[in-house]
Amino acid sequence: MITSSNVSVAVDYISRQQRERDAGQRARVTWLYGLSGSGKSTLANALERKLRADGMLTFILDGDSLRTGLNRDLGFSDEDRAENIRRVAEVARLFLEAGVIVISAFITPNEQLRSTVRSVIGDDLIEVYVHCSFEKCRARDVKGLYAKAAAGEIAQFTGRDSAFQEPSSPHLIIDTENTSLEDSLARLSQYVLPRLQLQP
Repeated sequence: MITSSNVSVAVDYISRQQRERDAGQRARVTWLYGLSGSGKSTLANALERKLRADGMLTFILDGDSLRTGLNRDLGFSDEDRAENIRRVAEVARLFLEAGVIVISAFITPNEQLRSTVRSVIGDDLIEVYVHCSFEKCRARDVKGLYAKAAAGEIAQFTGRDSAFQEPSSPHLIIDTENTSLEDSLARLSQYVLPRLQLQP
């Protein structure tokens, strides 16, 4: 990584607190992680629709959209995956400074990557493990990725060739294998919403 000593942080004359007051919300990052096909993006979109219906200012960061733009230079080696997550966390942090509620949906398969996210975002992070077994995700195969992995077209596929580490202490676990989208969203909203309220 190239760094420069000739960099200084610009003074922001509009504070994050002021931006939050203007938006009437507390900026947080809800980071959903789990296997491909577990329902992360579906839940992220459903949560955003609910928050926006409540008048909140939100933005979704999703792996597919970022890999076609900001992170299109990255592959899927361990090093590139780590850099992908680091960049996303940094983007999320900038949205926090703008007073925006961020919803992120990334596989984030191991504790090292989750630790990177925590170190960048800090106390404003809400970790949500979207749990669904490999077998169920493979049966869903929403994007056809499991079939491609089985055919040898995708290397280091998480859950098959590359391990997914179960998290030790996420803030919330949502079991999408045995819970409907409606009930999953209700549980997610119940946890997240109080943490988006400004303190009086």
